[in-house]
Amino acid sequence: MAVLDNGMRFQAQRVERDGDRVVLHTSDGGRIEIAAARLASIEHIEDPPAEVKSPPPAVPQVAEKSVHELVTEAALRYGLPPELVHGVAQAESAYRASAVSPKGAMGIMQLMPETARKLDADPMNPVQNIDAGTRLLRELLLRYEGADNGVRRALAAYNAGEGAVERYGGVPPYRETQGYVEKVIGLYWKNMRESSLKPVAGASSTDQAVSGTVIGSGSGSN
Repeated sequence: MAVLDNGMRFQAQRVERDGDRVVLHTSDGGRIEIAAARLASIEHIEDPPAEVKSPPPAVPQVAEKSVHELVTEAALRYGLPPELVHGVAQAESAYRASAVSPKGAMGIMQLMPETARKLDADPMNPVQNIDAGTRLLRELLLRYEGADNGVRRALAAYNAGEGAVERYGGVPPYRETQGYVEKVIGLYWKNMRESSLKPVAGASSTDQAVSGTVIGSGSGSN
């Protein structure tokens, strides 16, 4: 605080002497020049205490969805029986997001890198992996819908590729693929028994049960 000889007071951020002049630098960037002889005294004042701001209210944390929930949601989103998609997730990786097969398939639905790229998905991101794998399964089920053992063909194509299914006119004679198909179907019926959803009345085969669901009516239908 600069005090002049007539009692006037000026608050300044900084005071400089320039020969017989004194320059007062104000907080808004301005400057006041006065004769040095007129400056009676300079009083130092404390800065006002900084305003203490209350921390922002805590944002409630939304619990991450479990892999089981993500699988069910993806199945319903694309109009597939959740029990079947769960069967694929169980058979492929036992729901492990970090699973990587010797051939390079990754994540819960075991997407190959090339397949993941085609589906525009990060295979190590559980949400994207499950969504992409479910979309692929739906496409295959629709492709073989109406064919003999269409569900088995779709599962075989998911495991061994569509080329192998076309080449052999059905489930290829690969021990791994044949075991995989039967494992998924077994898990499907097991999941159906444990689910609150009951098999379609009168269904005597997996094809009948699956075709009796809402395949084709999900948000991803063409």
